Amino acid sequence: MFRANYPLVRAYALRRAAPDAAQDVVADTFLVAWRRLDEVPDEAIPWLYGVARRVLANQRRSAGRSEALEQRIADAPTARESHDPGERMADAELMRLAMGRLSDRSREALMLVAWDGLSGAGAARAAGCSRATFAVRLHRARARLAAELAALEETPAVDPEQNSLEVI
Repeated sequence: MFRANYPLVRAYALRRAAPDAAQDVVADTFLVAWRRLDEVPDEAIPWLYGVARRVLANQRRSAGRSEALEQRIADAPTARESHDPGERMADAELMRLAMGRLSDRSREALMLVAWDGLSGAGAARAAGCSRATFAVRLHRARARLAAELAALEETPAVDPEQNSLEVI
């Protein structure tokens, strides 16, 4: 069934999606066919086209949700800017410490978007996952980073000059 129908399903997907997305559609279509092998009729191609159509629809919905999330993130207020070099160094040190407390996966998600400047789609491709998965990963990483920064800002630190405790 795969050998006979693969070129037709691939052509169907290519007419409706970008080549990389079409390849995912074909893979998902045949995965569904494999899982439901007992339900596939003798004339499989119309059934496979129906599965591919639904896979494409799911991809479009997922992409729409990801784009909406990216827009909300882009529209979110940014952190304060400081012109004082001392404050900027302290902020950079806090960020370095907070990033060091994150898991490799969370740190990578943040770095791909914030430091490497990749879009959600590009970062997802670099991370080897779907855009939706990456969007969730990025959202969680940002929440963890905010929690780590808040914890570090509340941690008392010893001021070597005054030899007393003060909040960073």
